[in-house]
Amino acid sequence: MYGFHARNISGCFDGVVDSVIAALAKEGFGIITDIDFQATMKKKLDHDRLPYRILGACNPSLAKMAIEADADIGLLLPCNVVVRTEENGSITVAFMDPVAVLGLVDQPGVEALAAEVREKLMNVRDSITN
Repeated sequence: MYGFHARNISGCFDGVVDSVIAALAKEGFGIITDIDFQATMKKKLDHDRLPYRILGACNPSLAKMAIEADADIGLLLPCNVVVRTEENGSITVAFMDPVAVLGLVDQPGVEALAAEVREKLMNVRDSITN
């Protein structure tokens, strides 16, 4: 699998997004992209869909180490986190698994770095489910 999830998160959609952003910040991540997919689909295709946000999370010091290991690794960054409303009204938060994605890179040290990033993202997942 290329990701892991927190399912059935309670709260309003915007509140969950704010909680995820705050939890990411506690682990050293900032949001460098924020795509409101619901609004984009409405604007571009006049298509209505449930709320869906794609947050591009970046931990600057870890990203620096990754790019120094392989300049092309930026193709696999940032770590995307999706917050979405399901058909039943529940909220899911999905995290890109850096171990799976960065496993594509065959450079020394990248595997350990990916494991560190994964641990931080799992901490975020755990903090929003408790």
